[in-house]
Amino acid sequence: MQAKDIMTTSVITVPLEGQIEDAVRLMLDHHVSALPVVDAEGGLKGLISEGDLMRRVRESDGPRRSWWLELLDGARGSAQDFIELKSDRVKDVMTRDIVSVEEDSNVAAIARLLEKHRIKRVPVVRSDKVVGIVSRANLLHALSALQDKALPEPSDDDRVLRAKIDEALKEVPGAAVNLINYTVENGNVAVWGVADSDFEENAIRVAVENVPGVGMVDVNMGRLPAWAYGI
Repeated sequence: MQAKDIMTTSVITVPLEGQIEDAVRLMLDHHVSALPVVDAEGGLKGLISEGDLMRRVRESDGPRRSWWLELLDGARGSAQDFIELKSDRVKDVMTRDIVSVEEDSNVAAIARLLEKHRIKRVPVVRSDKVVGIVSRANLLHALSALQDKALPEPSDDDRVLRAKIDEALKEVPGAAVNLINYTVENGNVAVWGVADSDFEENAIRVAVENVPGVGMVDVNMGRLPAWAYGI
């Protein structure tokens, strides 16, 4: 099994010349904790994460509080103060020394890479352009979906089916496609991730079931906590 078989393909990115405020809003709107930074041609240039922002939001002393909560509460000392006190450019805050993998990278090798570098996610690139993200959650869910079986090498048919499922999910109204992932094995699909409601979860199931060639569909979606919506 390779990166292209488990990666999240709907990647939210931020431009190299973008503003910190834009990156923060993208993270909050899409419920992600990191964003690949790309240039005008789509080339991967860096990664900006919650950790990069947290180090700059607060001074080294004083009480600590989640910067997500401060932003959601609309408190001073959040994005607005951050921009006033520090650089407002993504390229000045991002991590430049990033680790990436190719689409055909072996899943086991990716797991070792995450462990070695103590990172939570790795961009997947094709000709230096981001085509996906593999996170620890992707790896864990893929292993769980296989139910202790040896990691198989997906067939060409399964990979074609995965591409069709990817397009079908983009048609589900309101679905956060970047928070949905799935594995395909012999035409059977295991889906996991996050949905806003039971209706959205069912819509995701229907979208997958309607893809020609799909066999059994197992959907296990979680829900975001209320604080993630600012309520």
